[in-house]
Amino acid sequence: MKPHVIVMAKAPVAGFAKTRLIPALGAEGAAALAATLLDVAIAQAARYGSVDLCCAPDTHHPAFQRLAGRHGIVLSEQGEGDLGARMSRAFERHLAQHGAALMIGSDAPAIDAPMLQRAAQALSDADAVFIPALDGGYALIGLRRPAPTLFTNMVWSTDRVMAQTRERLHAAGLRYIELPPVADIDEPADLQHLPPGWLP
Repeated sequence: MKPHVIVMAKAPVAGFAKTRLIPALGAEGAAALAATLLDVAIAQAARYGSVDLCCAPDTHHPAFQRLAGRHGIVLSEQGEGDLGARMSRAFERHLAQHGAALMIGSDAPAIDAPMLQRAAQALSDADAVFIPALDGGYALIGLRRPAPTLFTNMVWSTDRVMAQTRERLHAAGLRYIELPPVADIDEPADLQHLPPGWLP
């Protein structure tokens, strides 16, 4: 069965989304870029297949409602806990229903529908698939079964996330495939990786 895509996203609200970009773009500019990134991520995910937009703090923001109406996607809430707890919970829900799932954020514009398809194909031959991020994290994770050790007591938003994840994959005996890394847009220095015309 074709894996569903879970898109983890914060509402594009000034001071809440993309806060590490505020020094370069201001709070409103960072939120506007977050909205653009979200639109593109959902459009590409919807081109690939079925999508669950997993929202924070809840599903009520007009941007989430608009995307649900436009693309026919499912909205869900991330809920409480750190990023790992929220990711693990979303995976558990989808794996119980569908048997396999891909998860992305909304901040890696290089991840398009063909790349999602390649990740899905890789997942058919492994327990997990990853697209690492150039900053040392990862921009996509796909699983065929729950793997809570990948998410528990992890220090997120550091350049060691992917390295620590590899250690945990090996410790758990999970077979995994890595696809070529991509840039994600978290810090002002990452803005150079945006397509032309994305910034005002």
